[in-house]
Amino acid sequence: MFPVPAIAAGLMATATTPSGLAWLMLLAGLVLAAVLAVATRHYWSRWRPAPPRESLPTESPRQRDDHLKLALWASGELFWDYDLVRRRLHRIRADENAAANAEITVLVRQGEVPPIHEQDLPLMMQRLRSHLEGESPLFMSEHRMDLSGNGTWVWVRARGRVVERDSDGRPVRLAGTARDITASRNAEYEHRIASEVMRSMSEAVAVLDWDYKFIAINQAFTRITGYEEEEVIGHPLGMLDSGQHGAEFLAQVRENLSREGRWSGELWKVRKDGEEILCKVEKNAVPDASGQRSLYVLVLNDITEQKRAEQELRYLANYDTLTSLPNRSLLSERLSRAIVKARRENGRVAVLFIDLDRFKDVNDSLGHATGDRILRAAAARVQQTVGAEHTVARLSGDEFTVVLEDVGSAAEAEAIAQQIISAFTRPLGIGDRLELAISPSIGISLYPDHAQVPTDLLKHADTAMYQAKAAGRHTYQVYSETMDEKMRHRAILASALRRALERNELALVYQPRMSMGPQRITGMEALLRWHSQEFGGISPDQFIPLAEESGLILDIGIWALRQACQTLRQWHDAGFDQLCVSVNVSALQLQRGDLPQVVARTLEETGLPARFLELELTESVIMANPGQNIDTLNACRALGVSLAIDDFGTGYSSLAYLKRLPLTALKIDREFIGDLTRDRDDEAITSAIIAMGHSLSLNVVAEGVETEGQLQFLREHHCDEIQGYLISEALDAAACLPYLHRAQAAPGAAQAAP
Repeated sequence: MFPVPAIAAGLMATATTPSGLAWLMLLAGLVLAAVLAVATRHYWSRWRPAPPRESLPTESPRQRDDHLKLALWASGELFWDYDLVRRRLHRIRADENAAANAEITVLVRQGEVPPIHEQDLPLMMQRLRSHLEGESPLFMSEHRMDLSGNGTWVWVRARGRVVERDSDGRPVRLAGTARDITASRNAEYEHRIASEVMRSMSEAVAVLDWDYKFIAINQAFTRITGYEEEEVIGHPLGMLDSGQHGAEFLAQVRENLSREGRWSGELWKVRKDGEEILCKVEKNAVPDASGQRSLYVLVLNDITEQKRAEQELRYLANYDTLTSLPNRSLLSERLSRAIVKARRENGRVAVLFIDLDRFKDVNDSLGHATGDRILRAAAARVQQTVGAEHTVARLSGDEFTVVLEDVGSAAEAEAIAQQIISAFTRPLGIGDRLELAISPSIGISLYPDHAQVPTDLLKHADTAMYQAKAAGRHTYQVYSETMDEKMRHRAILASALRRALERNELALVYQPRMSMGPQRITGMEALLRWHSQEFGGISPDQFIPLAEESGLILDIGIWALRQACQTLRQWHDAGFDQLCVSVNVSALQLQRGDLPQVVARTLEETGLPARFLELELTESVIMANPGQNIDTLNACRALGVSLAIDDFGTGYSSLAYLKRLPLTALKIDREFIGDLTRDRDDEAITSAIIAMGHSLSLNVVAEGVETEGQLQFLREHHCDEIQGYLISEALDAAACLPYLHRAQAAPGAAQAAP
């Protein structure tokens, strides 16, 4: 048995391992009481009066030492005794590795106080001073100490009091207990971190007991669900359940959580205000302190807006925002699936490529807002016609595609194409009780007849659609291999046309125009011709549409206007100073809006008086955008040039607009002139046009006059001028002067070109 000071000193010095001091703090009070009782009886009986002998149990020194050893061993506490005068510390602890029924070894150590962490020393000294000065009844401190002397800091909770004073009442000895609390401090620190993390998380976090009732929530839970802490604590998780998930599904979720310890997925939940939100949910099971039951940690993240955004992105990636039809991407996917199915079932798939005729003119004339309404109405008309079982997609602009599955034959696809064309005979309603008639041109290709893959099917249907356009629009065409050759030739021509001006391959020819009384040549119509170095002569019906589509018609039109004015000026210099020239103007030239400036600049450069120039425009060109075109034509008329409406009777002129246009001449289309004297309807139409033109004070010109009978009919109905092979075919510039001299020498006779 060791004397108490020696035991205390040795124990204090060797209590360095966390495992030897990790007993529950519940025993700290018991140990302190036992140690102080034994130490006081053993050391201080000489200056403290002993209690009456009959109040103390009879106990041998051996028993007292055993009690001390047992108390120290059971509590894991360390007893210390500090001599303030000599600054010596006695430490006593029991060997915690000993078994309860074995001999317990008491370790005693004596020496100086182990180093105290510099950050903790000021506060520890303050508390010690407070106790020594009598300001606090006990000395209590938690600080870090290097008990082992190897630089390892452990947290210690020390408790004690003054146990001896000198004759002047000054404290000379302290005694108490100490415990290693490193583990509990770390646990407390981790708990604070976890609490702070939970508090600051943007996700809703809740802790549930084994009955799925709320134990704790964080602030984000309140923000996301709307429930305050006092509204959910003790209530079941089911208060957040949405009716979108059945009881069987929720039971399966709980079963998976119990079996695997975790579950994650997406669930609909209900906020306090009744709004349903889609949540990303994670559930984890955590055993409680007993290890027999599990607590559950629930993490909720509101992904409703995220899902909406994802759905919008998917919609934008697959659907056209204007018409709500599938776009090119979704069309390709559906067409691929249809081909796979047809290949498996030995069936057919048809692709219809639809383009609205002259939509660009309508869009430019009525505005893009109206154009959008037309596209929406057209999309609805096509979908209603083919039915919901077939895919209708919008590729771009005014181009639509229909995928017909389970098609028995090409005839069936043609029948549906004709149904679409017939459906567009009824005007489209575009809002505000407005209606507009528009027609489609349709190309058809079939799997497996024409192609095996979606891209080729679409390309062939597109090719067929262009053939439908070339065939006069408002019709359909089925793809054939010869169409590809035509398209390739068309592309080659378009490329060659771009170099035509540079190579001086374009030229003008002139067709005379004769007045009916007195009979004389009054003017020439300039007609464009192209003789290619590679392909020879190209018909205007082929290259003029190419020039308009590519925009080359702007440069070609300016060149033609200048060339015609220069040539007419030469004829004036040759003595034919009353002769006029007519030049055709395209829709694109008129839409640009700078036609008056171009005309004025050309007249100034060539020195030609404006009254000798006539601009010819077709009905369709003028009526594409009558409001804007009237202003442009008024500006041209203000320059002094004449304006003629060409091919009258074949378009869709509005008489209300016609009388507002600053026209000077009206040209009857050759379609009506050709059957004069043979077709009473054409005779009636022609005579009506002449009368109407005269009522509007217009000079009326008949085109395509080839027979004396036609000439006689026109003379009888007082047509002002005629033009056609009966007078002369179109002549090149070099042949015009000899022709004019012959016509001047023999007025009234039909003059054929040499």
